[in-house]
Amino acid sequence: MPSSFRDLRVWKDAMRLATETYRLTAGFPKHELYGLSQQMRRAAVSVPSNIAEGKGHRSNRGFANFVFHARGSLLELQTQIEIAMELNYLHEHDAQSLLADTTIVGRSLSGLINALGLGSANDQRPRTDDQSHV
Repeated sequence: MPSSFRDLRVWKDAMRLATETYRLTAGFPKHELYGLSQQMRRAAVSVPSNIAEGKGHRSNRGFANFVFHARGSLLELQTQIEIAMELNYLHEHDAQSLLADTTIVGRSLSGLINALGLGSANDQRPRTDDQSHV
C-alpha cells in the first residue's frame, strides 16, 4: 500500500470531487451561501480529509474507521447533490457528473476497506470496544 495519502488514487479522485463541488456551488443563489452550498462543500472536503487523516494511523483498523467516515460524508454529499438538482441549483448534467464522480470514489473507498482486510465494505458492525454502548 502507498506510504503517503497523496499516492492513493481514491484520495486524488476525492480531491477532484471536492474542487468540482466548490466550483459548481459557486453558482448557487446568494441566499444559499450559508445553507446547502456550505453543507455540500463541507461534505466534499471531508472525504479526502478523512482519507488523509486515517492514513496517518498505524493500524488498518484505525485507517478503516476514517475511510468509513469518508464514505459517510460521500453519501451525505450524494443526497445534497440530489437536493440541489431538485431545487434547480445545479443543472442536471452537472449534478449527474458529480454523482458519477461520487460513484467512482465510493467504489474506491469500498475497495480500500476490503484491501485493509476488514471484510465487506458494507459491514459496519460496531467495533468490540464500542459494543458496551450498543
